[in-house]
Amino acid sequence: MIASTFVRHGANVLISSRDPKACEDAAKNLQCLSNSSESITTAGSVHHVSSNISTREGCKELAQYTHKLFNGRLDVLVNNAGASWGEDPGYDANSRESGKMNWGWDKVLDVNVKGVFYLTRECVPMLQRRRCIGSIGSDTTTTKREDNSGGGKQFTDKNDDGTSQEDGNALLPITPPLDPGRIINIGSITGFLPQDAPTHAYDVSKVAVHHLTKKLAADLAPRGITVNAIAPGYVLTRMSKGLVSWTKDGTLEEFTKSIPLGRMGNEEDMGGACVYLASRAGAWCTGVILNVDGGTVGTMQIPLSNL
Repeated sequence: MIASTFVRHGANVLISSRDPKACEDAAKNLQCLSNSSESITTAGSVHHVSSNISTREGCKELAQYTHKLFNGRLDVLVNNAGASWGEDPGYDANSRESGKMNWGWDKVLDVNVKGVFYLTRECVPMLQRRRCIGSIGSDTTTTKREDNSGGGKQFTDKNDDGTSQEDGNALLPITPPLDPGRIINIGSITGFLPQDAPTHAYDVSKVAVHHLTKKLAADLAPRGITVNAIAPGYVLTRMSKGLVSWTKDGTLEEFTKSIPLGRMGNEEDMGGACVYLASRAGAWCTGVILNVDGGTVGTMQIPLSNL
């Protein structure tokens, strides 16, 4: 939903997932959208690559691929990868345990929290729009030397690792940018309110995403990067369909009843919120958790009739 919205608005998009076939199919669908008349403007290009962001190495490899694909510059990073898992907590003496509880917690936190942190860290050099005084690389210099023809020629010194400063902090402006780099994390309303399902690891991971968003926003503001999150409510996805087994009547109708605005979220809701945070309109927002949930969190009241 988010990727298709960006494509329709003319962005060049790279999508990634663990499953190469699923990733390729999604890219083909996006490319068809790009070639159709539905595009709001001249549609952007669509790229795809398989990766596993649940590991530090996987995050590094994806960032390296992105650096090569987009020539070292990235405008928006959307940390959208997510995993969920649910199991009876086993409080009762006779509760059945599947033996996957440790596996479930590790899987969810590796993808939903650690993946956000490590991929963000790897992508900062591509997103940075402002020189951060005192950071690594800020004290390197650019000098002029004479070539054999006697004319002045610009040379850039090398960083300690042998890379050119053209890719580093030293050549960035000191003034605050009007169009900063953007990081958009995908949290959840379960980061505010635990849901009535045994999704303990997922709910906790989204609290962590919200807090990590604010932590990263403070870290990266001096570098000219904004970090925000959207907290979606119930949207029809493969993950949300898995929650049906925990509803009273086994249907998605239960979700709709709990949403004040009376419907589930859709592509325009999810994509539109991300386009706002990535646009000039959202350039002065950072550390924000934006609820996009039909009022589920914002309109909640204490029911006095139950007291």
